[in-house]
Amino acid sequence: MKQLAKTKVTVRLRKAEERNEWYVYIESYPVEVSGKKTPQRIREYLNRAVTTVEWDKKRAARTDADGTKSYKPRRSDNGIIMCRSESDREIMLYADGVRKIRQKEYDNIDLFSDADNLLAEQKEKGKEDFIKYLAAVAAKRHARGSKSIQINWERTKEFLKSYSKGSLKFSEVDSRMAEDFKLFLLGAPLGGGKKGILSRNTAARYFSIFKAALKQAFIDGYLTVDLSSKIKGIPDQESRREYLTIKELNVLASATCEKDVLKRAALFSALTGLRHSDIQKLRWKEISLEDGMAKLHFTQKKTKGVEYMPISQQALQLCGEPRLPGQLVFEDLPDPSWISRPLKKWVESAGIKKNITFHCFRHTFATLQLSSGTDIYTVSKMLGHTNVKTTQIYAKVIDEKKNKASEAIQLESLKIKAR
Repeated sequence: MKQLAKTKVTVRLRKAEERNEWYVYIESYPVEVSGKKTPQRIREYLNRAVTTVEWDKKRAARTDADGTKSYKPRRSDNGIIMCRSESDREIMLYADGVRKIRQKEYDNIDLFSDADNLLAEQKEKGKEDFIKYLAAVAAKRHARGSKSIQINWERTKEFLKSYSKGSLKFSEVDSRMAEDFKLFLLGAPLGGGKKGILSRNTAARYFSIFKAALKQAFIDGYLTVDLSSKIKGIPDQESRREYLTIKELNVLASATCEKDVLKRAALFSALTGLRHSDIQKLRWKEISLEDGMAKLHFTQKKTKGVEYMPISQQALQLCGEPRLPGQLVFEDLPDPSWISRPLKKWVESAGIKKNITFHCFRHTFATLQLSSGTDIYTVSKMLGHTNVKTTQIYAKVIDEKKNKASEAIQLESLKIKAR
């Protein structure tokens, strides 16, 4: 608990020099005054005077040089100076009323100061730019994160700039602004000279980043309300996850690819379910042989989860000849942005008409595992999903295949008599 100031406020009298009356004033001490090193004694005269003060002959105030004594005024049990005339008594009641007000002000001065300081601090923070803050949060959180995460935060920042015409003060960030930005994203145009608007899932991703920045701003005291918990995100739209059949995968394995490391890494993803980011940073020290079984021991770049995963002999063969522990397994594997052209050329050369990206090989792993009977919890663990619900999207693909399979056998002529 914060200790209050120990200022005491008292009603006092001062003798008029030429008249037989006493001026009434309020004295406050000790009082901290800005610019003063020591506590001050503050006097506030009330423009009132009394003449019938009752003096306490047992309490001397001072003795003058000629031996004349002055005494302190007599006070009631409530501390009010006592007077003989009714008009003087009213003046002293008035003075005590002022004293009570001043005492309350001093008793609460620390609390008022804290509140004022908090409001002033909040007002200053309200002037700061939320967009710059989001960029600072991104730099702090994802300095070592994947390139794709950094790009998503950067794109969110750019869309905020476009929405707000360049800057956005914290004082302008509220629930209405958040809902407006949500609508803006749902109709925002694609960048890079492309035609069309953002997909719903892309808009949802950017809005979730915006909400993450709001949450951090509340934690850091820039916002007094946790807006991130009050506003709803953009629901994802279930999208088709393209994958390869086992037949198509075998055709690809036989086809020539201009970048051998790309071919080996893609097939490795199909056999292990690893993401491009994890394959790109995989080192030989993270592969071990135990009782003839190859195992991976690595940290997922996206989720930071530590994984222990057995891999097949074919997956191990795709790694090539072992090198030094610290060397990359798939050395010179291009970033995702440089993969699309050679990958598309390789897929087309195999006669496959599907729109295949590198991530589709991870989808292929999940789909083929579930198709072969591997339970969803095992597949979820092998994919490194933190929630099995993420894996259930692949189960829906299998259900679609089952539905198609149920109609695969058709009898040319079927006549059944009604019962």
